[in-house]
Amino acid sequence: MADTQRHEMLDWPFFEERHRTLVHDLDAWCDTRRDLLEHAAPLASGPQGRDAVDGSCRGLVRALGEGGWLRYGVGGVAYGGLGDTIDTRAVCLLRETLASRSGLADFALAMQGLGSGAISLAGTEEHKRRYLPRVARGEAIAAFALSEPEAGSDVAALSLAAREDGDAYVLDGQKTWISNGGIADFYVVFARTGEAPGARGISAFIVDADTPGLSIAERIDVIAPHPLARLRFEGARVPKSQRLGAAGEGFKLAMRTLDIFRTSVAAASLGFARHALHEGLERASSRRMFGQTLGDFQLTQAKLAEMALTIDSAALLVYRAAWMRDQGKRVTREAAMAKWHASEGAQRVIDAAVQLWGGQGVCSGTPVEMLYREIRALRIYEGATEVQQLIVGRDLLKAHADSRSQDRAPGAAR
Repeated sequence: MADTQRHEMLDWPFFEERHRTLVHDLDAWCDTRRDLLEHAAPLASGPQGRDAVDGSCRGLVRALGEGGWLRYGVGGVAYGGLGDTIDTRAVCLLRETLASRSGLADFALAMQGLGSGAISLAGTEEHKRRYLPRVARGEAIAAFALSEPEAGSDVAALSLAAREDGDAYVLDGQKTWISNGGIADFYVVFARTGEAPGARGISAFIVDADTPGLSIAERIDVIAPHPLARLRFEGARVPKSQRLGAAGEGFKLAMRTLDIFRTSVAAASLGFARHALHEGLERASSRRMFGQTLGDFQLTQAKLAEMALTIDSAALLVYRAAWMRDQGKRVTREAAMAKWHASEGAQRVIDAAVQLWGGQGVCSGTPVEMLYREIRALRIYEGATEVQQLIVGRDLLKAHADSRSQDRAPGAAR
């Protein structure tokens, strides 16, 4: 889909020549795989529809791996990645571009990065060599298992237990809302090992999907078809060698992993919003009513202007956060702002596109109806909007308190 605004954005100082080349090459690849992308999200519900979505997702992972795009989400050239660190701007551009074409393609790419991110950050040499090259080639599907029935936004409240037993840990409990649940080859699982209360007593493990005691308790159907499941652990033995990092350091590892990919959720929102604006412009230019086109009405022009403003402001926040992280800066506040503004803004833009389409906008299978279902989850996962607001507010208060303490320090300039 041609998008003048998106290509003009690449001239911003946030980007380097390699980023412009990436978008050009990915656009060309998407054009050659148009059939795969456009038919990647069947609308059928129930087991039959679920099987179709699972098959589409597996096919997309393979295709993205063969195209070389999954390498951007893997850290370490020796393990199949494109660099020793993950280029956040590149990941965001990938997600924005894919989301503008296919929600399931964006999902497939994002979950490979998120599911293996903790291995890139804290895995041993053996972990990295065993898992990351297969992830980068699309030969193994990864999953990130953090949420539980009673621990979503409040990660420190998770209760899945991992008790030591000789040379292994034994896992008992549940995980839910797990993306790629049911099709993943391995899960990065966060469990309570009890070194200390709350967040300081959580550890991370790589758990292969065929581990005895691990089962799919339930497949979860949502409004935008994606592979999701609830996992059950019943005496699942995981070798100590499969622990990621030190015992009790799992919460920090989870947050470090999310810090990489949270900004990319905002980028996916941006891609959905750009697609919606394109559909709105097409409709406004072609729909005739009262002797003129819909776009001739000043109300329509004002709505389209609001949509464009929302998209541009979101893009600035997204790529500010991505650029800062690539410079090695702390981006807690910036990533939260980007995720908050881009996902909420995309919801408004897509809603406006549905309105411009009128009755056809709520017909199953139309582009704006599918976008309407795709965007809703992004306002929740990897930290709901309300959590992002808390992060920003707390960070502002902390920065203000630190500033006041410095002003009051002996010898401080008055």
